[in-house]
Amino acid sequence: MVSLAPFVLKRPWLTKALMPLANWYTGAAGYRQLGLRYDDLLEEEREATQIALKRLSPKEQYERIYRIRRSTQLSYQHKILPRDQWTKPHEDIRYLKPILDQVEAELAEKDALDSMTVIKKH
Repeated sequence: MVSLAPFVLKRPWLTKALMPLANWYTGAAGYRQLGLRYDDLLEEEREATQIALKRLSPKEQYERIYRIRRSTQLSYQHKILPRDQWTKPHEDIRYLKPILDQVEAELAEKDALDSMTVIKKH
């Protein structure tokens, strides 16, 4: 997946111009209205995500499961949380991303080492 984020972040004028659109899009996504964080939405079926989730602290694991279960219940009831319980932008930090990046690097290194071929010299 190609990301334009590094290109945009290197240009302050472009960052300033696109921030209102980015903030609107994040609000329109609706996950904060259910009390979720961005990393709660990552697909759990990936191997790297499974490993990263196991590396979370027990407290963070509990809080993540609570947020997901609460949002599922709200979804079943076709409701959203009261506005004062929405996830605030300063609370929506990427708690899983640093661990996930580390796991992906480890898996890439493992794949590189596993596919290495040894050539004998005669």
